[in-house]
Amino acid sequence: MTPEEERLASRRSFLQGKIRSAEQPDVEAVPETAGISASSTAPGAYLIQLTRKAMACQFEVYLNALGPGTETEAGVAALDLVTELEQQLSAYRYDSEICRLGATAYLRPQVVEQRLFDLLKLAVQLHRDTHGAFDITAGPLIKAWGFFDREGKVPEDADLASAMDLVGSNKLTLDESNRTIFFEKEGVELNLGSIGKGYALDRCQELLSEAGVEDFLVHGGTSSVLAQGVRRDGTPRDGWEVGVPHPLRPDRRIGTVHLNGEALGTSGAAFQAFFHEGKKYGHVLDPRSGQPATSLLSATVIAPSAALADALATACYVMGPQETEALLPKYPDVSVLLVKEGRRRGSVETIMLGGMDQRLVLAPTSQ
Repeated sequence: MTPEEERLASRRSFLQGKIRSAEQPDVEAVPETAGISASSTAPGAYLIQLTRKAMACQFEVYLNALGPGTETEAGVAALDLVTELEQQLSAYRYDSEICRLGATAYLRPQVVEQRLFDLLKLAVQLHRDTHGAFDITAGPLIKAWGFFDREGKVPEDADLASAMDLVGSNKLTLDESNRTIFFEKEGVELNLGSIGKGYALDRCQELLSEAGVEDFLVHGGTSSVLAQGVRRDGTPRDGWEVGVPHPLRPDRRIGTVHLNGEALGTSGAAFQAFFHEGKKYGHVLDPRSGQPATSLLSATVIAPSAALADALATACYVMGPQETEALLPKYPDVSVLLVKEGRRRGSVETIMLGGMDQRLVLAPTSQ
């Protein structure tokens, strides 16, 4: 048997539940997860869960356990795709397509893979629509604050000014006819951390749908979720019930929503921050000022695609209530939940825009 035949045989055995390999995603039947409501006693309540570590988080695919075995194989293929996309999109891999662009695109226009080019077009459009609150060129700023190395620090004024000189998607020139990108200044770089996970989920949705899988939920970490079809557990449902994380209490939900053919993205800095001289600095930066955004605890967005949900969640967190409300007429299919500190210590206040009040069921103790 050739090495390729052995690999395929091993994969078939794995998909049939005969083996579990460290090189392949874990697969198990689960009655409930932190983000999905389910009843373990209802007919068909069990889920097939597939997991894969990628993009500095855990990606998971959930399938109804009553589906055909080919659905599991499609789920594994979706996670394989996430691994491939990480190699293309990661700012932490020197040989990724994103990093190669940083090293060459200021010298001359560089041809970009079509799907990545489309993603960059979306990011530049979002930069315009949010008046700079969303910006994929914020890499130098992220590094100046130490968040790239996960060692937060307050930058010196000169270092911050140098970083800000390289930030701005207006420094990117996209040529659609030739599918090229040009950086108008040396040192400009791309960081897709605020949109890449969502994009990966959108690609997973495409793969699963093309494979004939009708019902599934995929997520990257706890901040990006996409669902299609319904959770088949014997209870009438309108899609998949997904918990919205509480910005101050990681073990609790602020509420739940139902998703079907939609995605949810959440942005916040409560648990990714550092203290300096008694002041807290969160990792979500406002590219316009170079400072951490401070007006909200979290922003959650429901959108038709996961890339859009992730990007707008970041933008809305940076912009705050007034700018977010002004933005929404451009995105009529988007709903937004903004959470800020309440009047009492430890309490929160919610602001629902774009019809979110008709989507979100608040938890009784979320206020």
